[in-house]
Amino acid sequence: MAGRMDIAQDARIYVAGHRGLVGSAIWRELERRGFNRLIGRTHAELDLLDGAAVRKFYAQEKPEYVVDAAAKVGGILANDQRPADFLFENLQIQNNLIHGAYEAGVRKFLFLGSSCIYPRLAPQPLKEESLLSGPLEPTNEWYAVAKIAGIKLCQAYRRQHGCDFISAMPTNMYGPNDNYDLQSSHVLPALIRKFHEAKAAHAPTVTCWGTGSPMREFLYSDDLARACVVLLEYYSEEQFINVGSAREVSVRELTETVKRIVGFAGEVVWDTTKPDGTPRKLMDSSRLLALGWRPQVDLERGIRLAYEDFLKRFG
Repeated sequence: MAGRMDIAQDARIYVAGHRGLVGSAIWRELERRGFNRLIGRTHAELDLLDGAAVRKFYAQEKPEYVVDAAAKVGGILANDQRPADFLFENLQIQNNLIHGAYEAGVRKFLFLGSSCIYPRLAPQPLKEESLLSGPLEPTNEWYAVAKIAGIKLCQAYRRQHGCDFISAMPTNMYGPNDNYDLQSSHVLPALIRKFHEAKAAHAPTVTCWGTGSPMREFLYSDDLARACVVLLEYYSEEQFINVGSAREVSVRELTETVKRIVGFAGEVVWDTTKPDGTPRKLMDSSRLLALGWRPQVDLERGIRLAYEDFLKRFG
């Protein structure tokens, strides 16, 4: 384990994807800690699929640190219907950012992946060593393959060029600036929107998929942001590192919690003809916990904060 890397308050830090759920949380955390030369670009300002534009950006802005929270993301349906988009675009984005960082002499690069990189039947809780030990979950393998390539590319630049490029794999994220589109969102924001709309319409029931029995792990975006700063300061190894809350909740319990926080008075109906997905998905985050990081926002408070954000944006 390398010692602390002191990042100067005026260090030039580029957060790719700074408007999204994860990127915006990292931006807030860096601001909170007094970093005053943060660099962000909207999609309109910089198309990360355009290698020449990314090279030009690096040459002009000369970031010292880069956090890659940019990705084309979506739920099971989007992955299944547009596999070429998910694989090609994510490969392009990360290749341009990682190779560009190498060419520009970036001091440290943090690549963010996803827990879907793990084999479908990997032992739980998921340990970093399980990567590439079995077949992937077919419903999101296109996205997973891209993220695995990103991890490997960071490792390759470390080995061949001595670059301080590291990777972290977050569990299921939620929080402010989440995506609430029912076609492409993940389970927690979808539930918030479903119950909110049912409450507004005085609907008697809300239908949820499956049995409610799968176990899932959730992490509030501000907790991930704190972990990212810890990793930038303290972590410098080839092995990627898991970032999870180490707390499990059943989909049924999650659903009841969202229902209560939103204030929906009707009934929940479980459509057991629909799939449950993976029965359990929990990450082993002991490597990160050993660095002294702990999640600070429990699920109850996190969902309340997420619902407040939803109401501000859509209420």
